[in-house]
Amino acid sequence: MSKILVTGGLGYIGSHTVVELINAGFEPVIVDDLSNSHPKILDQITKITGHKPVFHQLDLSDEHTVKNLATAEPDIAGVIHFAAFKAVGESVQLPLKYYRNNIYSLVNLLDAYYGKPINFVFSSSCTVYGQPDVLPVTEQAPIKPAQSPYGNTKQIAEEILFDTVSAGSAYKVIALRYFNPVGAHDSALIGELPIGVPQNLVPFITQTAIGKREKITVFGDDYNTPDGSCVRDYIHVVDLAKAHVAALKLMENNNFSGYDVFNIGTGTGTSVLEAIKTFERVSGLKLNYSIGPRRSGDVEQVWGNVSKAAEKLNWKTDLGIDTMMSSAWAWEKYISQNPL
Repeated sequence: MSKILVTGGLGYIGSHTVVELINAGFEPVIVDDLSNSHPKILDQITKITGHKPVFHQLDLSDEHTVKNLATAEPDIAGVIHFAAFKAVGESVQLPLKYYRNNIYSLVNLLDAYYGKPINFVFSSSCTVYGQPDVLPVTEQAPIKPAQSPYGNTKQIAEEILFDTVSAGSAYKVIALRYFNPVGAHDSALIGELPIGVPQNLVPFITQTAIGKREKITVFGDDYNTPDGSCVRDYIHVVDLAKAHVAALKLMENNNFSGYDVFNIGTGTGTSVLEAIKTFERVSGLKLNYSIGPRRSGDVEQVWGNVSKAAEKLNWKTDLGIDTMMSSAWAWEKYISQNPL
């Protein structure tokens, strides 16, 4: 049973990936600083899987702490690195917070395990493409200047990983360029749990529907899109979690070496207003929303060509936008009745 270090493993995507790792026969070891997660998520993972993973609470941006982790967990076969701050808007306001956390944590991890034959999956983002010239965007699209410090940290991180592999390290690396993860586990025991005001659309939708928020602001209705609102490629978080398992399995194959990148999405664009209307339809509720000004750092529209992931990772999405919204709503109702 391969032991997989999952950084940010109690977070939104991390917790769902831990569940899928256990389902696939891996042994996840969770690292999380709890800055944007909750310790009780470990209990929820245990309820779903019947297995309680090892958990280390620590800050990966501290070099000494990470070296101690590598000493405590020397027999790691793989790393899935989620731990990062991820709010586009906040990164524009607090760029140093994002550079310090997102870059230091990666460098410290790579340095601590350097020289060991580790399969490394990096949580990247479609933000590395900026506003693509051609849609759907492929992995071969030119990397444009990032439109936010958050996006720039993902670009820099990919460069660091590529250079590390090129220098002859023992790492195998796959960077997964996510589009927009939404939804929740079908048990409704884990889901997106933002601390404070949500920075992403769907938790803002569900919190507005349940009465935690007064209304949703749609940031701009004058973009060059069918209804004027931004267009994104929304992907169910469980489908996304399974892509990480597929990446690990590919790297376990002796034919894989070096570094590769994959788009992870549905290949279909959905506008903000379409997402709101879909939620209204599946929930039977009417949402209170208004149109506001554009938000700094937002890309107009992006969705991905995911044929490479289908071919090489043997992975595809199974869950559509209706399930994304209904599962997110089930989670919101659960967490309102069973607060962590």
